[in-house]
Amino acid sequence: MEAREALLSRVSAPSGTKIKDPATGEVIGHVEFAHPGDVAAAVDKAVAAQPAWAARSDEERVALLLRAADNIEAHAEELAYVVSREQGKTLNGLGARFEVQACAIWLRSTANTPLPVEVLVDDGTNHAELHYRPIGVVGAITPWNWPMIIAVWQIAPSLRMGNTVVQKPSEYTTLSGLAVAEVIGEVLPAGVLTVIAGAGDVGEALVRDRRVGKVMFTGSVKTGMKVVEASAGNLSRLTLELGGNDAGIVLPDADPQAIAEGLFWGAFINNGQTCAALKRLYVADAIYDEVVDALAGMTAKIPMGVGLDEGNLLGPLQNKMQWNVVNRLVEDAKARGARIVMGGDPDPGAPGFFYPKTLVADIDNSAPLVQEEQFGPALPIIRYTDVEQAVEWANGVDVGLGASVWSADRDKAREIGVRLQAGTVWLNSHGGVDPRIPFGGAKHSGYGLEFGVDGLKAVSVPQVVSG
Repeated sequence: MEAREALLSRVSAPSGTKIKDPATGEVIGHVEFAHPGDVAAAVDKAVAAQPAWAARSDEERVALLLRAADNIEAHAEELAYVVSREQGKTLNGLGARFEVQACAIWLRSTANTPLPVEVLVDDGTNHAELHYRPIGVVGAITPWNWPMIIAVWQIAPSLRMGNTVVQKPSEYTTLSGLAVAEVIGEVLPAGVLTVIAGAGDVGEALVRDRRVGKVMFTGSVKTGMKVVEASAGNLSRLTLELGGNDAGIVLPDADPQAIAEGLFWGAFINNGQTCAALKRLYVADAIYDEVVDALAGMTAKIPMGVGLDEGNLLGPLQNKMQWNVVNRLVEDAKARGARIVMGGDPDPGAPGFFYPKTLVADIDNSAPLVQEEQFGPALPIIRYTDVEQAVEWANGVDVGLGASVWSADRDKAREIGVRLQAGTVWLNSHGGVDPRIPFGGAKHSGYGLEFGVDGLKAVSVPQVVSG
């Protein structure tokens, strides 16, 4: 066995549900999925471990998170191998190694983010301070597109603030969730981080458990609404990151060649399977054809194939369900007369869930490929003549995670950007996140903030001490 296969072998069960490589269809392991009735035992462990974990000093918890980051780096190739085989992303580029490196970066940043006691009043008569205390047990429900880093986004701040965590990874990428938790958990006391594998009914049971005081969920709007409903009886605190349909607006003064690479990776990072990827591109009529041509030239250069091939930069879609969504939307665009600049011609008989890099031009804003989140490698490019119309179109959906404006004039881009209804607006880039900068959505993209000081506050209870 290759050394990089060791972790995959450790987290794979001897029998159970077969897990297949989405690039080749090869069975790479097995998972024994739990049932809803098994959730209580997982929460028992977290409840039992939480008082001692919370009693440790902040410095002790920080030291363990930093050790966890070191352990991630020590097992980086094994972790990258697992996520490449199970999720499908490539080892290189913005793929598996990038995701694993980000896990270590986020653990360190979360550990090193200061959250001092805030003095609210100190006037000689009254003294009031604001502290942040642990909630107790956090339920972390993570998705299949970035199964390791999003798990860290939820686990790291929760542990830092003295909570224990029960994580339920996506049933599509359970091995990746088990692997990253295994490596982090090697430096933690027993029960501080517990993973339970299962489908949606297991996630629902976790949300409904009255001992889970906080739920963090990343996934679809539809499932997010179910999380809200299931948690209502417990008045659980929630952080919901529910994806989006991010718009980008290219102003007429932009340089098409200069922005082509940024536009491409904004849209096609992780093969478009990113909540805050660029999913609708509005381009001024004056430079429309030049932008389409520049994007096509950039897109043609990027190799797609099996993730373990060191030369590839894009892999397959993770599952057939998502392949079907992308294919349906592109076929609908064709039927409406949209122009397929490149791609749009998958081979249904080929192994794996590969969908070609697809650019769709001359498409109406009302088309489903524009109005629905495709979550895959198919970018609609919509022509506009009036920037007011572009802003209206960009704001015309019920989600608002991210958005971007592209212009040679940063001040002009900012003027447009602040009018867009999104949790984050990027100028001349799209989708970049930073562990120091809060991240969250507007409208149906969810609520609550992650990262930085705001992310720590979101997994704790504010307590005023006055007297």
